[in-house]
Amino acid sequence: MYRIVFICGFLLAVAKTSSSAAHNNRINLRSFIPQQLQIDPCYDEDRPMRCMPDFVNAAFGRTIEASSTCGMNGPEKYCDADGKCHICNINDSSKNFSAAALSDIHNMQNLTCWRSEPRPMTNTNFGFDNTPDNVTLTLSFGKKFELTYVSLLFCPGAIKPDSMAIYKSADYGKTWQPFQFYSSQCKKLYGRTSKLQITKRNEQEPRCLDHNRFATDGMSGIQGSRIAFSTLEGRPSANEFDTSAILQDWVTATDIRVIFHRLQSPLAAQQMKARMKSEIISSSKETASTLSPNSLLSAGTGTYALSDFSVGGRCKCNGHASRCIKNTDGLLECECKHNTAGRDCEKCKPFYFDRPWARATVQNANECKGEFYFKLILTIQGIDTLD
Repeated sequence: MYRIVFICGFLLAVAKTSSSAAHNNRINLRSFIPQQLQIDPCYDEDRPMRCMPDFVNAAFGRTIEASSTCGMNGPEKYCDADGKCHICNINDSSKNFSAAALSDIHNMQNLTCWRSEPRPMTNTNFGFDNTPDNVTLTLSFGKKFELTYVSLLFCPGAIKPDSMAIYKSADYGKTWQPFQFYSSQCKKLYGRTSKLQITKRNEQEPRCLDHNRFATDGMSGIQGSRIAFSTLEGRPSANEFDTSAILQDWVTATDIRVIFHRLQSPLAAQQMKARMKSEIISSSKETASTLSPNSLLSAGTGTYALSDFSVGGRCKCNGHASRCIKNTDGLLECECKHNTAGRDCEKCKPFYFDRPWARATVQNANECKGEFYFKLILTIQGIDTLD
């Protein structure tokens, strides 16, 4: 009996406090306006609704790890497609081409670039062989994101690589899954046809495209051009994304890795060989001092060169949070609503298991419910007589 009286008294005190607060809000506009400004995107008044974090460039400001950087071990010479040669040196700010340039503010008026170590082309094999270069760029988000695109912008004067692959990891780099391939020889390098048709039966299948198939000069694409991979383009269930668990998994990633396998296509390599052979013949009639400083024979080095690495997407919260924040351990996690929990709001909070957890959709927020468990607790405590 004492327990019932205590609870009734507590509820009455709460009701009086709420009534007083409501009265003060009605007569005090200054307290009313801030309340209106703090709108929760996850609720329409008291009704739960789907909410998502803002769309961002998930690569911006993050550390990108490069397996190869020009000038890392001291000054090195590299040459662009136009034959002009320069020096790179990690210790000289004016000649520094570190991977930090890939995730900074992209400013066309003050362009920064990352460059790999130069690939030497000797007189004997001209640097063209069947061994992949395997130059990698790895980007870690520190949390699951749902990605819309991966964009790579190449430096002015640089050659767009002939063959490269984009991989994703959804388990913080433990395992990797191919996202997309690019090559003029898809079958030979990646064992895939360039004419693969994506259907609902293979929506997580990566494609291989020849992005240089319209080039007429044999070189690997337009200088300073961009490669943009759209994660949902050509996927039949893209318009049903809310209900497609397969595509939701397909776009989910904690890490992205780009692997450059070959700088130039076989046709470009043949043309380069012919030019270098011509120079060798002419050089036999010249001394080293008379060779052009930009001669392919005296330079003969090319690099992979990128000015921007962008990844568009949202922090993955399954429709149950409007933003991601850092927890006490410094890890990024969703600020979960709808009685959900977990870094990705991927489960219900304790005692909110009246129905199975589900991702929020436009039609249904799928809020976790816990009325049954609260009634059960009251019953166990012997205060169910309040009904």
